[in-house]
Amino acid sequence: MTGVKIRACAHYVPSAVLDNHKISTWVDTTDEWIVKRTGVSERRISEGENTSDLCIQVAKQILEASGTAPEDIDMVLVATFTPDYGTPSVACLVQAEIGATNAFAFDLSAACSGFVYGVSVAQKFLLTKQYKNVLVIGADVLSKVTDWSDRGSSILFGDGAGGVLLSADEEGFFAERLRSRGDRVINGGFAEVVNPFSQRERGEYDFLKLDGQEVFNFAVKEASANISEILEQTGMTIDDIDFIVPHQANSRIIEGIAKKLKTSLEKFYVNIQRYGNTSAASIPIALSEMFKEGKLKQGSGKKVILVGFGGGLTWGSVLLSI
Repeated sequence: MTGVKIRACAHYVPSAVLDNHKISTWVDTTDEWIVKRTGVSERRISEGENTSDLCIQVAKQILEASGTAPEDIDMVLVATFTPDYGTPSVACLVQAEIGATNAFAFDLSAACSGFVYGVSVAQKFLLTKQYKNVLVIGADVLSKVTDWSDRGSSILFGDGAGGVLLSADEEGFFAERLRSRGDRVINGGFAEVVNPFSQRERGEYDFLKLDGQEVFNFAVKEASANISEILEQTGMTIDDIDFIVPHQANSRIIEGIAKKLKTSLEKFYVNIQRYGNTSAASIPIALSEMFKEGKLKQGSGKKVILVGFGGGLTWGSVLLSI
């Protein structure tokens, strides 16, 4: 038994909508400029909800949708790089709030690749046959680490959470390819030491920083190569894949990946226009919407590639059968 089955999927985003017109009132930009370069029209921004609050909403939806009792959850894994605290982990806060008294819990930090990494980790635990139900949530409140005076980054990011309940199955998990490059770094905020001995006040390094062109080149090249490696590993072709669910970083990146793979953009699910880049939350939010829209149905056998890429640098793909 090497597969995993998605038993339920859900997402949650804050109610406050921040559109491009509002952003243009404090940085030099326009709705047309943002849409053309990123594909983002609006994003959701927390008005006080922290990362655990978003995750708890997702977890409760999943329990209800799957008819699973909290005490039947064996493991809670949250992929995030914007936790509420250094400790306890977001996963522990979720575990306590939903009453998953028999579960162990921990966070995983791989930025925008976090959910893909999380699914991979969950599958390994399920393979041991000691665990039956694993809750995997990707969530980030990027508004905590966004420099809202920086036009290059403030137009991209939003807050949100999404997740799945996974169980072991005979089929469902075909292949994975996870990668990282620690010598190529995107700063994710809170990078430097600030204490009485450091002689430094909080400043520019406490915010998310990225080189747009560098990220674009990296994502298009490595994500497309990663997907090709998955296909070669399984003996499949791109035509065998029903959907590719990419990290929603930038619509131009997704278009670039499709071009590299010589496949139609219609094979990719894109919702960045509504949410912006939500980091580890973007792939599970997309999956949740696909189930709600009827594009995916449990037991349909549709083959889906999840591909994430982001800070670390980290990237990776997982091929699943739904």
